[in-house]
Amino acid sequence: MCVCPSGQDSILEPLCFPEPPLGGPSAPSAPSPPGDALLVCLLCPESAPLWQNDALLKHLLLEHQLVIADVKLVADLPKYMLYWRRRFLELPLTDFCSVIKTNASGPIEKQENYFLLCDVLPEDRVLREKLQQKRLEEVLEQQQQERDDGSFRRLCMFCSDEFSGNRSSLLNHMAREHSFSIGLPDNIVYCHQFLDTLQAKLDSLQCLYCEKTFRDKTTLKDHMRKKAHRRINASNSVYDRFYVINYLELGKSWEEVQSEDDRELLDDEEEDDWSDWRARPVCAVCLFCDDQSETMEQIYSHMKDAHGFDLHHLRTELSKDGVLRHLEVEGHVMTLPDAATWNQPQYYFPTYENDALLCSLSDDGDDGDVPVIAEDVCDLRALQRSSVLSQLLRRGGACS
Repeated sequence: MCVCPSGQDSILEPLCFPEPPLGGPSAPSAPSPPGDALLVCLLCPESAPLWQNDALLKHLLLEHQLVIADVKLVADLPKYMLYWRRRFLELPLTDFCSVIKTNASGPIEKQENYFLLCDVLPEDRVLREKLQQKRLEEVLEQQQQERDDGSFRRLCMFCSDEFSGNRSSLLNHMAREHSFSIGLPDNIVYCHQFLDTLQAKLDSLQCLYCEKTFRDKTTLKDHMRKKAHRRINASNSVYDRFYVINYLELGKSWEEVQSEDDRELLDDEEEDDWSDWRARPVCAVCLFCDDQSETMEQIYSHMKDAHGFDLHHLRTELSKDGVLRHLEVEGHVMTLPDAATWNQPQYYFPTYENDALLCSLSDDGDDGDVPVIAEDVCDLRALQRSSVLSQLLRRGGACS
């Protein structure tokens, strides 16, 4: 069983000590302090260099029955361990750690207590957040230095061109000329280390995307070109340390940060509450000039008074035949240009996006009194022959 500092019982999943993959130690998820930085045990003088942190964590588990939860999410492990080393000298271990009792139902002599140091403790959570914030500030400062650096000089990984000045010239060249993009330059940090990592993979004849190894450089090039593998593997955590987005929030990857907003919208308990909706004011534009009005009544009055065009009367009082007679009497049909003039793709869309006048033409008829009957679209030619536009064209040709 597990006993928290508050005295409440809780269920704890089995603890698994991380093992490095075959072929070398696991890559860090974030830029680490210098490799020769020293890690000191929390409870004894034992120490180890940072690159051997697994050895010291194993020492804590076997010698002191102490486990640090989510150690990979600690931004600065040496400072984290120094802080808790001082605190453990001041107060007992049980004041900070959850106690895990093994073999609780067995004999007392076979029971052992293990201690879990995790961010359930507010003090530990605050410490982790402060270290994360400091790391973020360091990363942003490093990124700004790289942006302003004019001494950048490097060869392209895919051709012999050399680029100097700013790193963006090389990154943009690889994206434009070789269809290889690692992201926008402003989103990348530790650019030299990033390019060194990619170059090392290519030098070892390893594909950057599927990470398979080939017998020679020509075969590798053909593979990356034919398989469209001129990109990095986004699921490879080795590259996470080179993108600023991975430092924004404690314990969150770039995928979690990007999807967070959508999850908040989906999980919002008040998603049906529209009280914060602010509708944009209606803005209808005259059909003949640039005059604008906030209400349809105003725009109708303007067109009638200024241009002698009573659109509201035409829509509400006249039938289709009445409109045709009106066009003939007023001579408006004579002003209809040739079909080749207006039957163009650019006229298939409204002049103004979300045109309030066009919206009102359909909204005004939604009063429920007039039934809407769908057109029979089985015979398109018959529909075209009987359309109002075809009748106007025929009558206009007869008048001319």
